[in-house]
Amino acid sequence: MSAGLLFYVFGWLTDWQTLTASIGRANVPLFVAVTFADKMLFFLLWTTLQVTAIRRLVGPLSVRSLLALRGGSELLRTISNPLADGAFLVALIRVTGGSVGRVVLAASVPGLVHGIVLVFQITLALFLLEGGVAANRDVAITAAVGWGLILGTAFGVRRARHSASGRLARVRATLEAIDFRAFAPMLGWFLVLGFLDITVQCIATHAFGAPIPFLSLMARIPILYAAFLIPSFGNFGTRELAWAGLFGEYHDRDVLIAYAFATNTLFLMFHVLIGATFLPSAISLIRQVRKAQREGEPMPKGPLVHDPGEP
Repeated sequence: MSAGLLFYVFGWLTDWQTLTASIGRANVPLFVAVTFADKMLFFLLWTTLQVTAIRRLVGPLSVRSLLALRGGSELLRTISNPLADGAFLVALIRVTGGSVGRVVLAASVPGLVHGIVLVFQITLALFLLEGGVAANRDVAITAAVGWGLILGTAFGVRRARHSASGRLARVRATLEAIDFRAFAPMLGWFLVLGFLDITVQCIATHAFGAPIPFLSLMARIPILYAAFLIPSFGNFGTRELAWAGLFGEYHDRDVLIAYAFATNTLFLMFHVLIGATFLPSAISLIRQVRKAQREGEPMPKGPLVHDPGEP
């Protein structure tokens, strides 16, 4: 999929002369600054909220430890999002000593809450967009699918909690132990993050010389994020194709592809920078756990543990 998208976008769709010229006209310092701010905003807030979920569902874990593990996995995000997420989960399971199911659930909570907020966001935008549903069928369809997933998941959770099936005993026990109301504050944080994300991307598009209206970004950024579920090499090919398709009414295709390509390139550099910064701490953290296991030391009742560098 990734190879095909890359060839189609950069070997067929892209006019490299136009792409280079578009990048040359950009306000590069401002574009780099706001793109970096967007990346770091997501990384830091996501980690902070994720550690809250892990502490509630798995056991105590320091923010510094989770930063080390998440940061180290960012190096693999230069290749693939699923690869980075998989490596992060494996390291988290090793460090916390928690069950696979609980660790995966805890690590997924921010993504699930963010998904709910994106559905609210796209639904609100649909009522504000000029032309409504008739003129914005892509937005309407995505909103409908999003609500279908939310309602279907809620129904499945409710059924599992009240089912007498022995097969669902473990799932039921896990769900009954979760106080979902405790995660309500995350909705507020992700609402703030969503507004800041739209604002940052609005500024970034203006800095690049390819401005996109705030309301249009609000409506279609959730569709863009849905496109990132397609496996690809560092989102190259996927982001360019999605950006050109979603915002083609505002600029020429080559300009939009240039913007998406420049954004992807910066994100690639940020992944390398973050990964190189945190990888030594992540390796040190995992070595502490392995050393304790080799020496027969009992693992803490909860997870680890000390931050990297602590005695």
